[in-house]
Amino acid sequence: MHSPSLWQALRAPRYLLGGWPWRSAAYLLSGVLVGFATLVSLLLLALTGGALAVVLIGLPLLLMFALAGIPLAALERRRLRLIDPVVLTDPHREPDRTGLAAWVRLRLQEPTTWRELGYALLCAFVLWPVEALVVGTVLVGCGGLLATPVVMATFGGGEEVRVLKIWLADSYPQAFAAALVGALLLPVLAYPLGVVAAGRAALAGQLLSSRAAAVDSRIQELGRSRMRLVDAFEAERRRIERDLHDGAQQRLVALSMTLGLARLENPGEPLGGLLTRAHDEADTALVEIRELIRGIHPQVLTDRGLKDAVEDIADRSTVPVDVRFELPGRLPEPVETAAYFAVSEALANVAKHSGADRAEVRGEIAGGELVVEVTDDGAGGADFSGGTGLQGVADRISVLDGDLLVASPAGGPTVFRLRIPCRPAASRAHGAAPTGPSAHAATPVTATAPTRTRT
Repeated sequence: MHSPSLWQALRAPRYLLGGWPWRSAAYLLSGVLVGFATLVSLLLLALTGGALAVVLIGLPLLLMFALAGIPLAALERRRLRLIDPVVLTDPHREPDRTGLAAWVRLRLQEPTTWRELGYALLCAFVLWPVEALVVGTVLVGCGGLLATPVVMATFGGGEEVRVLKIWLADSYPQAFAAALVGALLLPVLAYPLGVVAAGRAALAGQLLSSRAAAVDSRIQELGRSRMRLVDAFEAERRRIERDLHDGAQQRLVALSMTLGLARLENPGEPLGGLLTRAHDEADTALVEIRELIRGIHPQVLTDRGLKDAVEDIADRSTVPVDVRFELPGRLPEPVETAAYFAVSEALANVAKHSGADRAEVRGEIAGGELVVEVTDDGAGGADFSGGTGLQGVADRISVLDGDLLVASPAGGPTVFRLRIPCRPAASRAHGAAPTGPSAHAATPVTATAPTRTRT
């Protein structure tokens, strides 16, 4: 990873007028201090740990030696901000469990840890001496020349002074000439100083950043953002359901009752017939709005859980459905919602396309996952590639790191199986997206976002 701002500043004509030369010098000078401290620390840990390893006391010191690159890398990522505004993200993963042992175990398994240890060794034995040489040359060379008149006046008695231990200046004109040379060399040497600082930053960026870790971080953030969108979508669905239930539905009930009372007051024609038709239309609209509310978010799912909600779907299905659920209790709300709408879509497809005489829904918790399977005795051979309902189901399940499998060979049976981990979806990593559906084989339904594929 390069430091584009510094490279661009070096090519700009106003490089010397800005703060880049000073920031480059500060970056290299602080690198000397950090590198020397790293050298001392690594030598102490290695020598002391190796000497005491025979009595086991040195093992923690050797472990600290192996992990010494982690704090140094964190410091280097902060130091890079002196000359590069782009912040390097921490490539380390968060452990699945809490505690020091889990943290150490994960760090020792990560390639990033060993790359950072290699960087620490490189910094301790190679980089800081080079930085010291570059900074020392600029500071001592230019500083010594600029200080020649002062040194002659204070230590040389005003008669002579040896400039940089190279030549002798025995008059003030010569001393001021040396100072002028130093003043002219300072802006000239500022360019190689910046080049070295930029190259040093580029090397640190290459060793301390991980493309795979950056991709993983972006995937995790994408998963979290998708989960937030799903939560917001569910919250909006519930708001609409609540508004319809408490608003439009209650008004329709009141309208239906008012029309019924009006029919009793005016039973004759033609007003009585008009009131009868209006009353029937109001009842029909009330039934439709209740179905709409149930489709947005069923109250039975919120109040009584997935098993009762699926039984409610089965009772309303035109095809007889057997429900066999073995659940330990209520599941996380996103899991219940995704499973409910998946089963609802599956049974809708059974009723519309399968020609089945009977269907069955089974659900259980197995291996920390909710496993739901919908089967029917229809003709099979279903083609799901043109529909959007199952695509939406697959998208919803993929957000929870679940997967959807549909098998419908010619002659049946059709099997619709989903698996959803019963743990908070945001803490799970997302895998690869499954492939598209097939009409004659067990294939995962395609999701627009990453979802794990099981075979």
